[in-house]
Amino acid sequence: MNLPHLPTRETKPRNKGINMMMDKGLSLVEAENIIQVAGHLIDFAKLGFGTSLVSNNVKEKVQLYKKAGIKVYVGGTLLEACFVRNSMDAYEKFIDELQLDTVEVSDGSMLMDHNAKCDLIAKFSKSYTVLSEVGAKESGIFSDHNLWIHHIKAELDAGSNYVIAEARESGNVGIYKNTGSADNELINKILEQAPPEKLLWEAPLKPQQVWFIKLLGHEVNLGNIAPADLIPLETLRLGLRGDTFFDFLPPDFEKFRIK
Repeated sequence: MNLPHLPTRETKPRNKGINMMMDKGLSLVEAENIIQVAGHLIDFAKLGFGTSLVSNNVKEKVQLYKKAGIKVYVGGTLLEACFVRNSMDAYEKFIDELQLDTVEVSDGSMLMDHNAKCDLIAKFSKSYTVLSEVGAKESGIFSDHNLWIHHIKAELDAGSNYVIAEARESGNVGIYKNTGSADNELINKILEQAPPEKLLWEAPLKPQQVWFIKLLGHEVNLGNIAPADLIPLETLRLGLRGDTFFDFLPPDFEKFRIK
């Protein structure tokens, strides 16, 4: 259908309007199904936290995603689990066996010297697409706004392709308050100092997705999207759902808004 006044979306491979899907242990059939219905909407598939280490058929699933033009990576928590055990050689062997070309470098579950983190980013950026993540997985631990900005800038300088703003799959830490509402002050400070196109905001909950679309437009980069939410999210991006229905229509359509 040729429907006027729909926002234009870049097609894959794209540099904006990115969706990162959270795969917490999908089966091969489930992965095939989501690719069939929404593969065109998925830019990155994250095999969440350490699930790739305890799931069957991971290598086969990686190939399904890659054939659909989806970049796949294992959750940063697995890298941290290897780092804290001084087992980074095992980590690199594992991701190479999976034939991954993308790496997430995070420090949300453990204390990691930030220079060491940036060294990892610089090392992996020579051979992989790198997403680094800023923010802790526990509330109140990473609360200094200036430190957020310093880490984001340093990680981009070190070679991160995108910096992920932490929220967990629960959406109540990091860039969100424990109620799930956005930390406006923190997010606005980040946007003053960092290029929006290099930021990927974790937004697992619908109200968070709506909030970011209204703030930054339909081509904001969003992550930790559940498989079942990919199609609903796209309707939000295009104004085909009540929450953003009037956001992309010309002003003269306001007369149709329900008061």
